Amino acid sequence: MFPVWIRSLAQEHFSGISTSQRGGLLNASMNPAELSNLQSKYEISVFSASFNLSSNRLGFDDLVGGDNIEDKLFEGNKDVDLRFDGEIYGPGFAMKIDKWAFSVQTKAYAKINFADVDPTIGDAVTNSAVSALLGSTTIQNNNNQRANGTAWGEVGFGISRILFENDEHKFSAGVNLKLLFPGSYANLGADKFQGTINNNLGDVTLTNASANLNIGYSGKLAGDFTDFDNYASSIFGKLNGFATDIGVNYQWKDRLDDDNESYKLNVGLAVRNIGSMTFKDANNQSTNYILNVPDGEFLDLNQFQDVSSLEDIEQLLLASGYLNSVATKRDFKTKLPTVFSAYADVKVIPNFFVTVYGQQKLNEDDANDQITTQNVISVTPRYTAKKFEVYSPLASNEISGFTAGLGFGVGGFFIGSSSILTALGNGDQADIYLGLRLGLQ
Repeated sequence: MFPVWIRSLAQEHFSGISTSQRGGLLNASMNPAELSNLQSKYEISVFSASFNLSSNRLGFDDLVGGDNIEDKLFEGNKDVDLRFDGEIYGPGFAMKIDKWAFSVQTKAYAKINFADVDPTIGDAVTNSAVSALLGSTTIQNNNNQRANGTAWGEVGFGISRILFENDEHKFSAGVNLKLLFPGSYANLGADKFQGTINNNLGDVTLTNASANLNIGYSGKLAGDFTDFDNYASSIFGKLNGFATDIGVNYQWKDRLDDDNESYKLNVGLAVRNIGSMTFKDANNQSTNYILNVPDGEFLDLNQFQDVSSLEDIEQLLLASGYLNSVATKRDFKTKLPTVFSAYADVKVIPNFFVTVYGQQKLNEDDANDQITTQNVISVTPRYTAKKFEVYSPLASNEISGFTAGLGFGVGGFFIGSSSILTALGNGDQADIYLGLRLGLQ
């Protein structure tokens, strides 16, 4: 009942540049202890943005403009995962004072997620199962199949301190305290779905079915899940949440001359997004339901084919008489995607570095109150000169598999993609990022 939204359509954001030797606010977004490694006394973040679209079923050509996406997406028997993930960094500022470093950074987030969607259900709802004009399919899926969208804003206040430093070594620790401004939210979860889908010349029905449903929404995403303008126009709501990042950093220093200092090794550990936010809006609602369609009775699935509103889906199901409410909440809390990350940037030869990065989510994606993220492992070789760097992130992502990208930075400007090289072979991910920051002495 949720794949109807797929026409509207993560990974490690800013892959490669966020572990740059240049340091700065981008590095601090990955590990707040990196604030202590600022290369200039002051840094101004003008603008940065990163957008990622990934799937376990679609190639690059389909993701960026293919035809008949629903047909390709629901082919075969493998559950479908499709995710859009956007981060926009607004104005930000960082400064060093002796052994201390401080920052303030504004951000906006938008996420759309389809997780563990059974392809038979998706095909039945989006295409009226035209691939099988006659027939029945019995489904038993123990996963919580989710369609989820979230938009929120953030203002972070970072602080870092050098705990120990001599001519060879430096240890730092940092924390980032974040004020959260929930904007809009939508979730449709179908847990432990089982039933039989019948197709009679395009008349598609569901019988002998049961599932635990959650339907929740707040703000504009309740009205139209497919319209990206609803995400863009509702990023910053009212202050209603808090989160924290914590991290530590070690550098084995490498002094180049009296005025320039680099490192032989830069290692960091961080836990990010420890926190949650509460959605409150006039149309707020999160309801748990039990769906029960008895054997011999039939729910018409054709009626959901062109529906793009959670409120409309909810009303159609209630009108059918097969949906029973268990519990309803007006205001509800969602958990941020808490992750543990570790990385090491190693100087191999002068001007040539290799970064190894790993990210592990600490919560599973199947809970209805959980904002999703991905597990990532990446290796990034990078050539760095004084004002120029070029790098190629190679990664294994939980959803899209292997990706290879390319990026470069000139002064404070950077642009890149973690999947542009695999996109040439029609890989399963499309992404791009760019930004501008200024360092001032």
